[in-house]
Amino acid sequence: MYQHAIRTGLAILFLVSIGAGADDAITAAAEANAPAPFTNHLANERSPYLLQHAHNPVDWYPWGTEAIAKAKKENKPIFLSIGYSTCHWCHVMERESFENPEVAAILNENFVAIKVDREERPDLDAVYMQFITAITGEGGWPMTVFMTPDLKPFFGGTYFPPEPRDGLPGLKVVLTKVHETWESKHDKVISSADQLAEKLEEMAGMAPIGQLKPEVLGLAYDAFRSQFDFHQGGFGDAPKFPRPVVLNFLFHEYRRTGEQTALDMPLKTLRAMAAGGIHDQLGGGFHRYSTDDHWFLPHFEKMLYDQAQLAGSYLDAYQITHDEFFASTARDILDYVLRDMTGADGQFYCAEDADSVGDSALPESKGEGAFYVWTAGEIDGTLGPADAKVFAYRYGILPDGNVERDSRGEFKGKNVLYAAHTIAETAKQFGQSEADVRQSLDNARTKLLAVRSHRERPLRDDKALVAWNGLMISAFARGGAILQEHRYTDAATRAAEFIRTHLYDSTSHQLTRRWRDGHGEIEGFLDDYSFYVQGLLDLYESTFDVHLLQLATELQRSQDTLFADPKTGGYFQSAGNDPTLLVRLKEDEDNAYPAGNSVEIMAQD
Repeated sequence: MYQHAIRTGLAILFLVSIGAGADDAITAAAEANAPAPFTNHLANERSPYLLQHAHNPVDWYPWGTEAIAKAKKENKPIFLSIGYSTCHWCHVMERESFENPEVAAILNENFVAIKVDREERPDLDAVYMQFITAITGEGGWPMTVFMTPDLKPFFGGTYFPPEPRDGLPGLKVVLTKVHETWESKHDKVISSADQLAEKLEEMAGMAPIGQLKPEVLGLAYDAFRSQFDFHQGGFGDAPKFPRPVVLNFLFHEYRRTGEQTALDMPLKTLRAMAAGGIHDQLGGGFHRYSTDDHWFLPHFEKMLYDQAQLAGSYLDAYQITHDEFFASTARDILDYVLRDMTGADGQFYCAEDADSVGDSALPESKGEGAFYVWTAGEIDGTLGPADAKVFAYRYGILPDGNVERDSRGEFKGKNVLYAAHTIAETAKQFGQSEADVRQSLDNARTKLLAVRSHRERPLRDDKALVAWNGLMISAFARGGAILQEHRYTDAATRAAEFIRTHLYDSTSHQLTRRWRDGHGEIEGFLDDYSFYVQGLLDLYESTFDVHLLQLATELQRSQDTLFADPKTGGYFQSAGNDPTLLVRLKEDEDNAYPAGNSVEIMAQD
């Protein structure tokens, strides 16, 4: 019924056929708004994502009362765009559409345009993603939502090209069509949006499933087993995501039942990922996901939450198997975060972009993965012929490049590093000892990493979020204890202290979510509390510093007060203090990282 109601609302927008008038409207709007250097209302924001759009010709507003009041006063629909700073397709849509004077002219004339950083406002993102997923069958970023001035959605999608392409409608035509429908069938749009908002509220008020029984765990295990790729590792087909929450579940299921396959699945996946291009073979850490089914060609952005959770998964695997391979990969992740994702005061940064400048010094030459890929000539020139041959065999370097499926031509002549052959196979191929091969490869990686460090780096999102820092504190705390590495424990301690000092109010015992550029802003959400509390508990188990336990206890009390639902149980995602939030949701599903309610259950296990 929910999806039917939403699709009914969606259908309203297509009652007006597209005719010659659409192109005329676009041209007229563009002529009335000649392109000029522009600074919009995002210029004073601190979010790297919002600042990326501060000089678009689109008259963007941040989420807030000013933009909403403007929409109500002028009776215009809101064009809401949600994304994040290291999102590749967000960059594409900005370059194609939001820097396009014609698109900007239509938006500025007929809509109030609002930009939201989903990492700063996960509550808003969750509400409107629920809507988009229902009407399109899938979600993603950039997210595009059309809303009434009362913040009720009535149409949307994800990425739109400026002109129709690859089966997608063009944004110019969509904007014109929505405007025409808003004007000609206004009452129907409002009525439909009201119905959709009611459905969203109904879903938000749904009662929890009830007590979790062992049979449910067994059903979940069976479902993951049916999806598992026993040949390549991982779950499902391309694109393949690391899914550390699933790996964590399977490790626990192995402990609970002793089922060997429950252990074999995550171990195979972790080995395959570590060998693949999704793993940065030079600099450490893992990219966001693999575009293919064998972990070779990644989507190159690096997220802090992936590093934290995967470090934990490799530590779990090491504790179970005592195989040094897993310990080494965990160190690789943690060392990458220490080197490239840690601030001067010990805080952990959010992410590194997928896009960077490639062969050309021009900004428009930015491409996916340009910072990470190599030509065979670059390898030869850096290492010399003899060492280059060994390195090329080990890491799959080919003279004409090793990316076979390159539909957009981004990787022509380029190589993605992956473990094409084992150390033993490489030693046999060149008649050397394994020790000599390891030394040669270590030296080669050091040289190539030094060369790579002189390339223009991808953009780094240098804001610090309490939630993601909490995940990373857990990883470093556990890494320090399990691997007997005091520097990892020290890193966890510094980050925990950074949050306590800068983002925790010792009077109210409440958290602020985000720190950047010397300022803490945005009241904390459930995941900020639950992830940080878990980090403090893990750090306490590594250091036995009772002050950590006291702080965790204070924050748990605040979490219960701010987020607990006394009627149906569980915790809301937000404290409910924002009057512009359409629906107060409970997050009950693990995705790229666990839901706050999941972490809370595990903390009390």
